[in-house]
Amino acid sequence: MIICENLLFSHGAEVHNYKSSEYIFREEGTPKHYLQIKSGKVKLSSFLEDGKEFIHGIPFDGHCFAETYLFHDRKYAVNAIAVTNCEIIKLEKQKLIELLLKKPELILNLYSYTAERMHYRYLTSASFSFKDPITKLNLIMNHLKTLFGFEDRFSFLIPYTRQQLASLTGMRIETVIRAIKKMEKQDIIKIDNSKIYI
Repeated sequence: MIICENLLFSHGAEVHNYKSSEYIFREEGTPKHYLQIKSGKVKLSSFLEDGKEFIHGIPFDGHCFAETYLFHDRKYAVNAIAVTNCEIIKLEKQKLIELLLKKPELILNLYSYTAERMHYRYLTSASFSFKDPITKLNLIMNHLKTLFGFEDRFSFLIPYTRQQLASLTGMRIETVIRAIKKMEKQDIIKIDNSKIYI
């Protein structure tokens, strides 16, 4: 977790429950709270003109999201939607600022987390320059594996569905399915009970 839950609660945070597919916030909404996931998965996404969804990330238990919006006056540029039933810890913006001023070491935690996400964004945005779907998927899957500290071959379970991988890479789901089959034949990944391991 980014900030200790007990510390958040002692400064006035509350848990809010969201059902799968429920919006936590929408594009153009005004940021008012620090948001940290107690349990569940959230997708940060945008809808393109053709109605297609582009997923920027899928944070889960212990992760915070959209925290950078609390440090300027811009409105959200993305939607946050519960992928599963979620418990979200919410702390008012001003109370978070007060907490950070009391405990400045927490700023380093937040900054480190944001830096890791920026690294991921740079990697994934680079993947859009690749035409080959296998290269795109391999880049994202290997980044996730490294991020979670897995090294052994086929030791990491990819936490995304094929549809989510398509939305993360800007590819069609049919393209992702074909690429995953090729990756399995090339022994890049292992499929076990439709789950993907790298």
